[in-house]
Amino acid sequence: MKKYLTIILLITAGISFCKAQNRHQKQTAYPSYKHLIMAGYQGWFRAEGDGSSSKHYAYGNEDKTGIDMWPDVTEYAKTYPTPFTLASGEKALFFSSYDKSTVDLHFKWMQDYGVDGVFMQRFFSNAKEKVRKGDGALILKNASEAASKYKRAIAVMYDLSGLAAKDEDCSAIIEDWKYLVDELKLTNPKGLNTYLQHHGKPIVAIWGVGFPDRPYNIRNIGIERLIDFLKNDPVYGGCAVMLGVPNSWRELKGDCISDPYLHELIAKSDIVLPWSVQRYTPLLHNDMDRFRDDLMDDMKWCRAHHIDYVPCVTPGFSWHNLSRYEFPDDVKPVGSIPRQGGRFYWQQISTALLSGADMLYVAMFDEVNEATAIFKATDKPPLSTKTSFIGMDGMPSDHYLWLTGEAAKMLRAEKPLTVKMPLRK
Repeated sequence: MKKYLTIILLITAGISFCKAQNRHQKQTAYPSYKHLIMAGYQGWFRAEGDGSSSKHYAYGNEDKTGIDMWPDVTEYAKTYPTPFTLASGEKALFFSSYDKSTVDLHFKWMQDYGVDGVFMQRFFSNAKEKVRKGDGALILKNASEAASKYKRAIAVMYDLSGLAAKDEDCSAIIEDWKYLVDELKLTNPKGLNTYLQHHGKPIVAIWGVGFPDRPYNIRNIGIERLIDFLKNDPVYGGCAVMLGVPNSWRELKGDCISDPYLHELIAKSDIVLPWSVQRYTPLLHNDMDRFRDDLMDDMKWCRAHHIDYVPCVTPGFSWHNLSRYEFPDDVKPVGSIPRQGGRFYWQQISTALLSGADMLYVAMFDEVNEATAIFKATDKPPLSTKTSFIGMDGMPSDHYLWLTGEAAKMLRAEKPLTVKMPLRK
């Protein structure tokens, strides 16, 4: 009798162990963020007739558009007409992120130019139960398959934008992460696993922690519970957490809340990503010196707290068209942070690497709304009397993809680092 009881107990224990077994694949082509250049990927563009359930304000109309630069669409399998017209008189075309062929092309470009991979933006509104299986999930699924196909790293970045001030916390993200692991198999795909890990742990990024213009208080949105779940849950945890914070996070001033609780949260994370977009400009004398000093002080703080640090670099910035109707009393100039043909981008990259950075985050891969995209864009955008788009300063459409690939080689010491922006022969 005792023998049978022992067998039953062992079987029960075995079943319990199996149920509690971690669901992330241990082996991945990208076991560490170190020596990689990753970019952010919005994937939110829609077009009428693409089969999606929603439309993004991507191109809108001449009176109301949300983009400031235009993609080079010559290589896309599917494109869609817009209200805008090119100098040739032809309709200006745009892509849809909902099309699998679009995502596939973007990941092919990453492979072609040596961009290591992307963090897929997963907005809080898309993580809610009623919509988590919608368009965003399909785009994420397509991206995961393309990442495996082209051997590019991929990871999820939860953006807290859309989190309300009342009656909401991060619990929806916990359930959404379970869905991404169980249903989309993000960390355990059928093909080659390229989900990005750090020190052997799948990275989950949480962006939007500590910004003063947010409607939520980080003390009461359950952020500690979310971090604890991602790090310690026996089934879905064992993850490395990356926090996206304001640029002045260390001093708790400027673009950052003054609450020292932010430092407590950062101390619980594995990687810190400061948001430096719009915080530096080539128009100010010695602003790269300030960038360098900030980086070095940030990295010193992180080393003291045993946390890794990834600088954020960006080609430039423009928010003219959207600001025309969002803030009519404070319309932003076109190209408020000019790209200078890539010089500003390269100044940040070389400064970060010379300061000791061993990994980089690029904002962004496909963000044409704020004109920070590094993917192929045209130097001949649509003509309009009511809207204005930035160009490429005479550079080829793939200029920023090529520069990013060059930076990746220098980051890995595959070629010497140059302070002067490299030029193609």
